[in-house]
Order: sequence, then C-alpha cells, then structure tokens
Amino acid sequence: MAKTPAAYVSAGDREVRVSSPDRVVYEATERTPAITKLQVCDYFAAVGEVMLRSIGDRPTAMERWPDGWREGMRLATGPQDRDADGFYQKRLPKGAPDFVETVKITFPSGRTADELCPTEPASLVWAAQMGALTFHPWPVRRADVDHPDELRLDLDPQPGTTFADAQRVAEVARELLEELGLRGYPKTSGNRGVHIYVRLQPRWTFDEVRHAAIGLGRELERRDGGVTTAWWKEERGTRLFLDYNQNLRDRTIASAWSLRARPGAPVSTPLTWAALADVDDPRDFNLTTIPDYVASGDPWAEMDDVAYSLEPLLDLWETLPGGELNWPPDYPKQPGEPPRVQPSKKVAEHWDEAGNRIET
Repeated sequence: MAKTPAAYVSAGDREVRVSSPDRVVYEATERTPAITKLQVCDYFAAVGEVMLRSIGDRPTAMERWPDGWREGMRLATGPQDRDADGFYQKRLPKGAPDFVETVKITFPSGRTADELCPTEPASLVWAAQMGALTFHPWPVRRADVDHPDELRLDLDPQPGTTFADAQRVAEVARELLEELGLRGYPKTSGNRGVHIYVRLQPRWTFDEVRHAAIGLGRELERRDGGVTTAWWKEERGTRLFLDYNQNLRDRTIASAWSLRARPGAPVSTPLTWAALADVDDPRDFNLTTIPDYVASGDPWAEMDDVAYSLEPLLDLWETLPGGELNWPPDYPKQPGEPPRVQPSKKVAEHWDEAGNRIET
C-alpha cells in the first residue's frame, strides 16, 4: 500500500509539515468520529493564538503518543519504562525546526534541560506532528523560571465522587478567593476534575506557592466536608483531593486548550464561572466543538490584567492548624515533613518526632 503523502498545516506565517496525516489518533466514539493526526494538527493551529496566552513563553513538557491513543494504552511512569505507549518529553528532541524555541530549566535533582518554550502557534503544531496531545507548562515564564506567576488548584475527584462534586467545590473556592481579594479562573481538567488558576506577582518561591495551596485547601476543608488535602489515598475517602504538590518545581498539569488522552478527544477547557456551573458533561468540550467555542471569545482573556499577592493565602498557611504535609517521593525529605509511609503501615516506634525513620 502506498504511503500517504505528507500534508501541510498553516500556523501563523508558517507551513508545518505533517507526516502520516491520515493516522487515526482517536478512535470514533458515540459523540465523536475517528480523529486523524492531521485533524489534531489543524486543531492546534486553530486554537494556537488563544493557547499561547496561557502557555506562551513557559517551559513546557510534551505528553507524546506517537502511534495515537487507544483505550488500554499506558503512559510511562519514568524514563526507564520503555514498554509504555506514551511518555513525557521534557528535553526538546534533536532535529526540531529553528523556529521552535527552548528555555533552560532546573529539576529538583539539580539537573538541567532545554525544554520547549512555545512562542508561536507553529511550535504547537510541530509538537502535535511529533505526537504531542497534551502540553504541560510550568507555572513560570522564561524571564524568571524560579518564581511562579500562577497558583494552580487541582481539584481531583477520588473514587465515588463526580464532576458535579468538583463543580460544587470549585464554587466554594471561588467564594473564598473573592473574600481574600483574589480572582480565580476555572477550567475543566479534560476528565472529571476542575482546575482553578490565580495569576500571581512572581515574587514567591515554588515552596511558598505550595504552602499557599495547602492553606487554601485547609480552609476549603473547613467549609466543605467533601474536600481533603490528605496525601495518602487511604485517608481521602470519597472526597475531592486538592493536590497541593502540583505547585512544586517540575510539577505540571494539563494546559488550557490541551487535548487529553481519553475517549472522544476531550479538551481541558477554560470557562467563566457561570459557564462552569452550567456544564452537564465536560466531554462536550472536545476537538470537534472547541474551535467554534473559541470563536466566541476567550474566557481567560482578562487573566493577565491583574497579578495578585500571595500573602492572603500564606496567612491561611500560617494560621490554620496542621503543619507540613508530605512531598512527592522523588523530592528530598523536608524539615517537618510527616513520615513517608502509609498511615496503615506506620509503626510509631520506628519514627522520630521529625518524621525520620529510626534504623533498627
């Protein structure tokens, strides 16, 4: 069978070459037809300008699925997981076109990498040609990669909870932020969750932004019994987990307007607060519907108009009881951090007051 010729997608002033344009990336579902690689690239060209308002000039990891995505496919858990179908690309691969820019970032380990830094729609289309479906930007911009300009609240539904629960808790979060003089901007996660962003003055460290997220999460726990900041899954129950650690260095969530590796090519979609309250099924926001949705305007168009102080949320961290919470396992043990062991497996005499294991 003859190989399908490459196609070209217009993105800004450039034509981006797309190989294997008829490769099926998403299989058909009840609500969407089969979606090809060319359609994916066309999608990112269509939303490129509005997407750059969210991820432009940010270090951005690419979640790549070179052969497309199917039910049962698996995302790699790390660089040694070579049998997975999809993987995170943190270093820009060799051979990228000259117009694809990078920014140097430093991982928690101290290692560095030159990561994709989108500056024009063509760079997004090129990434899609490389199999990228989801973009994972850092909460920093190229001018200052050590001080976040975004607080990101990830309301992650646990088993037994629904998108409706995420909608309810998001509204509680909106009210809390407004009481503190802050404005949050919501989006669907592309699955069952809701993400809320707050634009920040880039004056605080990643660790301080993490503490601010914990403080806000604890106040949400006080106001709504369906929220938890419990790190260990066995303690979360049927509540939404506010994943405070998503605000750490090299921790990212799917960007606004990104596709997700799920049936029907869903999109992580920015919304107004009123629109979020009216959503019946977040799967309605997908590759086939978003271009028309974007044409009606950007719900996050005003996000850069005001950058807020983190102090009101740091005050919650300082005043609400609870102390330090667990960090991800690939981070060094932190001062005051609880023991890194599931509570059900903890034997008290094996740990000192600082949470360090006592060798026996």
